[in-house]
Amino acid sequence: MNLPQPLAETVASYRTLVVEGHEGIRRTQLFTQLALLGFPLRRPPGGLHHLDPTRPYRELLAAPGRFVIDGGIIGELVYGPLRHGRSRVTWIQALDLAEAVAEREGALLHLTGNEHGGVSGDDGSESAAAALAYTRVVRTLAQHVPVVSVNITPTVPDVVAEQTRHIRAPAPRQSQLRQWNSKLTVG
Repeated sequence: MNLPQPLAETVASYRTLVVEGHEGIRRTQLFTQLALLGFPLRRPPGGLHHLDPTRPYRELLAAPGRFVIDGGIIGELVYGPLRHGRSRVTWIQALDLAEAVAEREGALLHLTGNEHGGVSGDDGSESAAAALAYTRVVRTLAQHVPVVSVNITPTVPDVVAEQTRHIRAPAPRQSQLRQWNSKLTVG
């Protein structure tokens, strides 16, 4: 598989890429092509940290240069509740990580394929539930980090990219205490 020119141009504008997608979607060829574009693959050592699942990812984000991270946080948000009744990752942790990726001039590459992403409705299977959960999670994270959806179909070795724009929160207002700190007298 060769990355199509539009996708290569899209990812070239980023410094960091976090690749996430449904289980069963092969990523090896994508990682090889991204490495040729100057994005070496980084993986967090040892999986999710037991106290702070995002810690290994934040440590990777502190490294210099361009790279791609094989994700796991979003997969935990999707498959944790389906398989274990809850996720080890909180929404606050996931949103903080998304903002950290955005601050590092990064994007989330959301991989989909026909066998998972094309599920319509809820047929009760884990695959259908995961597809719906991925849609919800990615839509939420897209408000904090750019998302590039990449459709990888097993029958057609082509990739189609669709980029979403993220919505940034308004700048924090100056606290009221700071407005009046020069007028505060004690005694």
